[in-house]
Amino acid sequence: MKTSLVIMAAGIGSRFGKGIKQLEPVGPGGEIIMDYSIHDALEAGFDRVVFIIRKDLEEDFREIIGNRIEKICPVAYAFQEKDNLPAGFTCPPDRKKPWGTGQAVLSCKGIVNEPFLVINADDYYGKEGFRLAHDFLVKNADKGNAFCMPGFILKNTLSENGGVTRGVCRVSADGYLTGVTETGGLVHDGEGAAVEKDGVKTPIDPKSIVSMNMWALTPAFFDELERGFVEFLSGLKPEDIKAEYLLPAVIDGMIQKGTATVQVLTTNDHWFGVTYQEDKYYVIDSFKALHAAGVYTEPLYK
Repeated sequence: MKTSLVIMAAGIGSRFGKGIKQLEPVGPGGEIIMDYSIHDALEAGFDRVVFIIRKDLEEDFREIIGNRIEKICPVAYAFQEKDNLPAGFTCPPDRKKPWGTGQAVLSCKGIVNEPFLVINADDYYGKEGFRLAHDFLVKNADKGNAFCMPGFILKNTLSENGGVTRGVCRVSADGYLTGVTETGGLVHDGEGAAVEKDGVKTPIDPKSIVSMNMWALTPAFFDELERGFVEFLSGLKPEDIKAEYLLPAVIDGMIQKGTATVQVLTTNDHWFGVTYQEDKYYVIDSFKALHAAGVYTEPLYK
């Protein structure tokens, strides 16, 4: 059975500062974070890569990674643009960015017709999540809106350089997602974790399961995304020029309506990524350590 890896790489990366953070070299051989995700996905059994980018990134993107990956597996592109809206809607003139992760995945409709795994371009997930997701998709391909989410342990996903936003999950006793709460300002707090707001830290269980926008989905999901995007846009006020149509919110809505199930498959792997400029140096050191430990070899692709 065919399965695709869908990589969301259209984000502007405003917190990173200079350059396009998804395309920054971090590996000992000049690899970028996406190289490792693609390597781990192909190793797990995925056999196609779909990049979601903005049209203005295409030339640089193909030069830095796309043309290389085309030599080892089939590659397709989907384009997320702020003006790509359903009939009857127009983009506010003051809006600067596309409409969020829900719109990003919706841009793959007609391009992805097989079970797929969605990830962020600038997150390193480790190998386990890809294996868990691929095995789930193969076993549940014919079950419609039966999805899964590799769940990360909160303390394994925090940045040393500032607060991060995570989807803090509620999970049933039998391992199914019952809800997701987008939570910002998550920081280290000694040996634990906290939500920091206006300088005040409120403790949170560091072992909480969080979503890292790593979702194993089926093509049936595109119809729900399409319907939901129209509802989202219809409910906006003129001043909502920064509102985003977010993937976790769409999936949470389906769970609450009983139209989808999401099995949570917990991974103990450590996340790292370039949320802030200062994160880059930690990421470089982390990949050096993974190569030294034999987790990855040079060259990465053989």
